[in-house]
Amino acid sequence: MVQSETLTVAIIDYGRGNLHSVHSGLQEALRLSGLTGDILLTSDPAQILAADKVVFPGVGAMGDCYQQLINAGLDTVVRTVFASKPFLGICVGMQVLLDAGEENGGCQGLGLIPGSVVRFKASSTVKVPHMGWNQVHQSSENAAHPLFVGIPDGARFYFVHSYKVALSNKDVQIATCNYDGEFPVALAGANWFATQFHPEKSHQWGLQLLVNFLHWNPR
Repeated sequence: MVQSETLTVAIIDYGRGNLHSVHSGLQEALRLSGLTGDILLTSDPAQILAADKVVFPGVGAMGDCYQQLINAGLDTVVRTVFASKPFLGICVGMQVLLDAGEENGGCQGLGLIPGSVVRFKASSTVKVPHMGWNQVHQSSENAAHPLFVGIPDGARFYFVHSYKVALSNKDVQIATCNYDGEFPVALAGANWFATQFHPEKSHQWGLQLLVNFLHWNPR
């Protein structure tokens, strides 16, 4: 994909997601990147499909986010850009990409990444939700992903979630975190990347990841 001289990034507004923080984070990343462009917060399918890159945020319950996406008529758009553009899913925006989840008594996902979303098991040492800063360990069996360039292994990112991803195919697993055992926190394919943590709330390393996303031009 050839990046246009002026970069356009669409943040999908489907009524769910930490939109202000994501927009602010990407604006700051754009300033730091040295690129020229526009960060659009939009629910317009035409704008999303025309953008150079797409960000799919989400907060709250997976089932609610999935239903809101359907209600907004944007599920087909997400499927299209997931397969065709540099795409970044964040938090529940990652979870909704999977097949199904345990939340809301069982809920459906978009089925773009094989696997499910399961609840952490609370105990005397495991508090639910998993909230705050935790280390992200980049998978040693995978070469450093372009979105982790300049980010040290074990860098701390900000989390807030009660459910975690259980993958059917670990080939897409790029990084993990330890909380109630090891679980995936960054997934990637040829043109897409998704995180359980919030890069827009993760200060230095989160901004670096967003800058890397703006520069990322997968072929």
